Amino acid sequence: MDDGGTGRRTQATREGRLETLAPGQPIVWGGDRVAYVDEALAQAFRAGDRLLVADGALLHVPEAEHSTAGEAVSRAAAAFARMGEVGDVQVDAFFDIFARHLEDDARWAEIAAANADDVARARARGRSTTRLQVSDAMRADMIAGLRAWRDAEPPRGRVLETVAHQGWSVEQVVAPLGVVGFVFEGRPNVFADATGVIRAGNTVVFRIGSDALGTARAIVRQALEPALAAAGLPEGAAVLVDSAAHAAGWAMFADPRLALAVARGSGPAVAQLGAIARGAGTPVSLHGTGGAWMVVDAGADPDRLFAAAFHSLDRKVCNTLNTCCIVRTGADALLPVFLDALQQAGERRRGWKLHVAEADLDRIPPALRAARGPVIRAEGPVDEPLVEPMADEDLGREWEWEETPEVTLRLVDSVDEAVALFNRLSPRFTASLLSADPAAHARFYETIDAPFVGDGFTRWVDGQYALDRPELGLSNWENGRLFARGGVLAGDGVFTVRARVRQADPHLDRGGHPTPPRRA
Repeated sequence: MDDGGTGRRTQATREGRLETLAPGQPIVWGGDRVAYVDEALAQAFRAGDRLLVADGALLHVPEAEHSTAGEAVSRAAAAFARMGEVGDVQVDAFFDIFARHLEDDARWAEIAAANADDVARARARGRSTTRLQVSDAMRADMIAGLRAWRDAEPPRGRVLETVAHQGWSVEQVVAPLGVVGFVFEGRPNVFADATGVIRAGNTVVFRIGSDALGTARAIVRQALEPALAAAGLPEGAAVLVDSAAHAAGWAMFADPRLALAVARGSGPAVAQLGAIARGAGTPVSLHGTGGAWMVVDAGADPDRLFAAAFHSLDRKVCNTLNTCCIVRTGADALLPVFLDALQQAGERRRGWKLHVAEADLDRIPPALRAARGPVIRAEGPVDEPLVEPMADEDLGREWEWEETPEVTLRLVDSVDEAVALFNRLSPRFTASLLSADPAAHARFYETIDAPFVGDGFTRWVDGQYALDRPELGLSNWENGRLFARGGVLAGDGVFTVRARVRQADPHLDRGGHPTPPRRA
């Protein structure tokens, strides 16, 4: 409460519980801003429900979803309290058994059947199934990820530093962080990623996108829970929030018992989840808008450009090439190379689609500008122009393509102009410079505001591929740089540090006083 401008805090004299909402009711947020309840929210809200505010959006959490999320977090919190009794050998066994269960063809057949049902339902709703559908490659990657955690050096208890003093020493020791909450998009392989936090002695509670919920339930039933039990880990060490409702994820991220909240998915949804977690005082790791940028200097090697572009368009994930900037003075030689790479990438998939800055449209050959063809969208093939103009303000838009590689092209006057466009318009995620000039690379690295910087293809940005550790999430710098960590969050990176003193001299005294004689 305001006490007249003195700056002191005063205690509210009354409080109660929110049981009803009225249309037009003002809800204060951000200290000096107001959101207003609409008719639909007022009608839906019941006693026992919760209302969350995330950057001005009023989010309705029904009591049932709040209870579902709360019970899941409670189970994970109870399990964390017992993780100190669990040895690293048991953790090794968990990852090994989990991997063997996924390798078991009978168990996998149950998971694959559940996934086929998920895919059919998603397609019927016109939803993307590119990342939803399980495959032999996805299965192999999950198994490899779990075995990588099995074989990883246990981080808990590792002494990071020892500072020796006369008669005593202090150790800085890695310790578990607590309950880690995840909200993932509909990708079944996230199980191998999410359970990685157990390697460091943490526990995990997660919600997966509704499209993949049936697959998730099957993995829990066939592989995850049996592995936890067989290894002797506490019940609740890894818990699925069994709800298809977004509100369950909101409720989970609003729970202050989470030590870390990790969100992966579409940009706006991830940003909203991050706002909820921050409001609860929980640190966040957000993997939202992706899309890699490639900047091509005038003197770039054409063969290197072709290889970098072609190999950056093999499939759509966050580190796929999204926006290419070519320095204008080299465009006569380099633009045809880029267009060739795009078209050949399209032959490997199912067609191609190019968005071109309006001012550069006339640099595209007339035959391509006039071309039409099928572009594979979530709802199926759509006949579209293969080249379309685009405003500069949309250069940062991420193309969530299905089977048809889709990119943006912009000609620039210099590498510096491309850097300025990236820093202003992109999600500040991944940037690559193709140039033969070492000084240009040095300047690019110093001026580009991105956590991932390269000099070739963009698809290297992946925890398991680049660092040999399955990632929990990749973070861009859209909301600022990250404090004391890189953009790859891995399971063994989720920890806190405890200080432990070892005192050899019992007579230490900060004031320099001698030890008095012992009493008789």
